[in-house]
Amino acid sequence: MKNTVSHDVEIADLKTQIVKKNHHIEVQDQRIQLLEEMVKALRYKQFAASSEKIPVDQISLFNEAEDETDNQPIANVDIVVPAHTRKKQKRASIPADIPREEVVHDLADHEKVCPHDGTALKCIGEESSEQLDIIPAKITVLRHLRKKYACPCCEQYLITAPKPAQPIEKSIAAPGLLAHVAVSKYCDALPLYRQIAMFRRIGVELDRTTLGNWMIKMGRLVQPLINRLQDVATEQNILHMDETPLQVLNEPGKTAQSKSYMWVLATAQASVPVVLYHYSASRSGDTPRHLLSGFSGALMTDGYEGYHAVCNDNQLARLGCWAHARRKFVDAQRQQPKGKSGKADVALSFIRKLYAAEKISKDKSLDERHEIRQAQSKPIIEKLRQWLEKTRANTPPKTTLGKALIYLHNQWPRLILYLEDGCWPIDNNRAENSIRPFVIGRKNWLFANSQAGARASANLYSIIETAKANRLEPYTYLKQLFTLLPQAESLEAIDALLPWSVLLPKRL
Repeated sequence: MKNTVSHDVEIADLKTQIVKKNHHIEVQDQRIQLLEEMVKALRYKQFAASSEKIPVDQISLFNEAEDETDNQPIANVDIVVPAHTRKKQKRASIPADIPREEVVHDLADHEKVCPHDGTALKCIGEESSEQLDIIPAKITVLRHLRKKYACPCCEQYLITAPKPAQPIEKSIAAPGLLAHVAVSKYCDALPLYRQIAMFRRIGVELDRTTLGNWMIKMGRLVQPLINRLQDVATEQNILHMDETPLQVLNEPGKTAQSKSYMWVLATAQASVPVVLYHYSASRSGDTPRHLLSGFSGALMTDGYEGYHAVCNDNQLARLGCWAHARRKFVDAQRQQPKGKSGKADVALSFIRKLYAAEKISKDKSLDERHEIRQAQSKPIIEKLRQWLEKTRANTPPKTTLGKALIYLHNQWPRLILYLEDGCWPIDNNRAENSIRPFVIGRKNWLFANSQAGARASANLYSIIETAKANRLEPYTYLKQLFTLLPQAESLEAIDALLPWSVLLPKRL
């Protein structure tokens, strides 16, 4: 009897050890899978294209998304692959408003005689062709001559003609030069040290500190215009927001390696396009609280919870971004074996249909767009929700697919809110496209030296990107702005310089 009990205990101990060992092996397998996913994701980020567009051959591997809740297929999305056609390359055209300079090619005098009978030839016409030429940058000097007058009779009255207020008093920089430096850095992503080398090639010696100080002063000069753009933006019904890291070397109480942030705020209405950048030393919710003071509409953002406080305080409608949700499933799709389809493809198929509905309603009225969303997008979203709940329960949460499912689940109320109003957008691409010029520039100039420089960069990026959104040529607009803004002494004079003012140069 004792031997039987002893054997039972030993068997129970062995079973316990086997269970623990199997659990340990399972944990190790999950960890190996996670590490393999991380390595694959890092390799893809380092070496592969960043586009989220799915190749046609990849789509063909997964023809339709299956609604696993009732095993009923969702209607297929027809994908037309056109036959290969060779298109003739379009020749570059020359705009008609560019000045023309004629270069006449004529025969020599001895060639203007008929070789058959010696009669002098008569000009009967000409053949013309055009080439596009360019003259490198040319520096000119503006000499300001202020006439002085005196009374020849009493010799006690002297007057000098006044000079208009300048963007930087007692500086050698004219508005055109300041506009050129600003556009080169903030529009064309040319760091100041590269511009210095370019100036040197045309015989002008400038230094980096001087150009940096000029940009800081220009950032302060346009501050009244930034304030007006901020007022206009917060009067709108919909705003987009996003943020991206920025390194500022000299910040009080922070190391040079610390992260600061550049925030962007963009309007959605085509009638008043505004793009505003704002530098902040942190990523806390205080920044959106400050920027959205007085705003009471709908706010489109990504899933960052730093916007939660201002949405609660101002009672804003918080819209979620389907592009962010899709991106996470694209990451999960890249973890799948090559040539294989999986659950990530199911989610992407659902989301693709939502965007197909948006494409149909793009040029419709707001009421028509709302009707299309209710008729087409809402049923897709309902089936996606059923699939999400079933799939999330059977997917390890720490995998790439698990993280995508958790993000979709957590953001769900915000993601589906756009169905309620035809004017609300489906994603935050407006803000992401607006912040891209800054990200491109950051790759070239890497960091800001001071807080003053970061604030100036934010202001000048705001002016240039808003000008581009209003189809203004940045250099022409900035030159006019730097010329007239120092003389603007009233709100009406500042409003006359806003990018949509009828007094500004012609649109692109």
